[in-house]
Amino acid sequence: MSASTTPSSRPAVTEREAREVAEAAREQHWRKPSFAKELFLGRFRLDLIHPHPVPEDEATQRGEEFLAKLRDFVETKVDPALIEREARIPDEVIDGLKELGAFGMKIGTRYGGLGLTQVYYNKALALAGSASPAIGVLLSAHQSIGVPQPLKLFGTEEQRERFLPRCARTDISAFLLTEPDVGSDPARLATTAVPDGDDYVLDGVKLWTTNGVVADLLVVMARVPRSEGHRGGITAFVVETNSPGVTVENRNAFMGLRGIENGVTRFHQVRVPAANRVGEEGQGLKIALTTLNTGRLSLPASCVAAGKWCLKIAREWSAAREQWGKPVAHHEAVGSKISFIAATTFALEAVTDLASQMADENRNDIRIEGALAKLYASEMAWTMADELVQIRGGRGFETAESLRARGERGVPAEQLLRDLRINRIFEGSTEIMHLLIAREAVDAHLSVAGDLIDPEKSLGDKAKAGANAGAFYAKWLPKLVVGPGRLPTSYAEFKHEVDLSGHLRYVERTSRKLARSTFYAMSRWQGRMESKQGFLGRIVDIGAELFAMSAACVRAEHLRVRGENRREAYQLADVFCRQARIRIEELFTRLWTNTDDLDRKVVQGVLSGTYAWLEQGIVDPSGDGPWIADATPGPSRKENVHRPVR
Repeated sequence: MSASTTPSSRPAVTEREAREVAEAAREQHWRKPSFAKELFLGRFRLDLIHPHPVPEDEATQRGEEFLAKLRDFVETKVDPALIEREARIPDEVIDGLKELGAFGMKIGTRYGGLGLTQVYYNKALALAGSASPAIGVLLSAHQSIGVPQPLKLFGTEEQRERFLPRCARTDISAFLLTEPDVGSDPARLATTAVPDGDDYVLDGVKLWTTNGVVADLLVVMARVPRSEGHRGGITAFVVETNSPGVTVENRNAFMGLRGIENGVTRFHQVRVPAANRVGEEGQGLKIALTTLNTGRLSLPASCVAAGKWCLKIAREWSAAREQWGKPVAHHEAVGSKISFIAATTFALEAVTDLASQMADENRNDIRIEGALAKLYASEMAWTMADELVQIRGGRGFETAESLRARGERGVPAEQLLRDLRINRIFEGSTEIMHLLIAREAVDAHLSVAGDLIDPEKSLGDKAKAGANAGAFYAKWLPKLVVGPGRLPTSYAEFKHEVDLSGHLRYVERTSRKLARSTFYAMSRWQGRMESKQGFLGRIVDIGAELFAMSAACVRAEHLRVRGENRREAYQLADVFCRQARIRIEELFTRLWTNTDDLDRKVVQGVLSGTYAWLEQGIVDPSGDGPWIADATPGPSRKENVHRPVR
């Protein structure tokens, strides 16, 4: 038996219902401290990140040994130009990665994996991704969000023993949540999993299944209908891709990451044993979000690799290229771009390593830190790649193959720009990340005062919330007035040849200012606060800059203590912090001086056709066809392009 769900019968979801589904999926409690959560509340808890946490010696040795093997492999066995040209990673490369153990980096040794820490897993992804971003995506989609991570967090021991050894050495996995008409609003999920005896029967279509074309195992999110004995809700399942009724209908092609195996997967009457259900019914979204808390850190790792490569090419090219009698690097217009790339790369590595080491230690709740790292790294890496293209000039716009064909070094700057663009969309777009982080950042406020602004709460509930809010704010607000950031002697351990103490005092003062701004906005807009997405986005961006400044300073001091590039690390941290402070001050100005209200009016006019005259004088090459493909459940009418690598 199965449920038939057509586009017209998709779950009808109101804005409030969609918000409730998302709210139910998030972790409701803070059982561990969070540096970023405290930062948004105006409390600069430097003690949570300083001294910089460090990995154990055994983990370091194991990680370094694997990195050496991986470096040899990608340098001798991987042809990135071939992958870009043919839009496919050769099977022999995938087989070699399997033999190396690269598919089991995050899987424990008891299940046949390498058992690397998050820190060294990220370093490995950065190394592999620098050779070919498609390889980095292949490995991270398999381990960060594919079968291994959900089973590690929520699977039974029987499931781990059954699937993890396969994932460590032979099988490739993928994660399937998105649908043709469902992106960041999972309340409208249409794929169903109907209980039938000891099985569930899956029907539906999933879009943008990274690794889906070559995957052997799938993590599928599907809606279980509520019935007797079944609580229902969005639920996670491990599905064998070779099961009858699973069809990979299309291998998608993109502007970048041309070598990734991303497809459209259809399920028609696919029987999945109840033993393959991960967690309980209705836990699917929680599993997905929890998996992404650390899974998102793989993306900043690739951005760090991109920054390092941008810096290398910018340095070499700008020293060799001369204009008006001197190397272009000595012209301020170009030099400022190089300085930005160098300082930002240092900061991104600081953010990524810090968040990763915090994940390994498991002493802190890093849900906000991981999200901030993803948001900040994806935006800054894109800017760095764009600056590299500008530094390279016409050669930056020219493809590497064309450069080689006419006798020059094949620098794939334009490819990097194309490859990085998706990072601002992958695993939560920048806009969604702003909302997700903002929700977590104001959690303390909603916990004590949320009922005050909820129109559906009773007067009794509002009165109780008012009393709780009064008690909370009576203690909290006075602490936002003064702090260590006003004392010239604060953070003196960061004062050496280059003085970073002033930047940390700025972070402390500014975190209090950020908290005051948030409180004022909540008081002003109350229930309408959630619609002020422009304001919330800027609040989050300020927090991201403060987090990056903190991480950069802590990393610089960590390197100084270890005797590694001490002065240089302090210089880079200093420059980054000065650049970040300029961006922060601009964001604060734009909190209250912006065109948000006018923008909404223009949007209404655009959608109503008021400005349709502005579109005249062009032709539209996109042609006809639906905006969203038909995803009506049913048997596939297309050839199965599933291509397992064996």
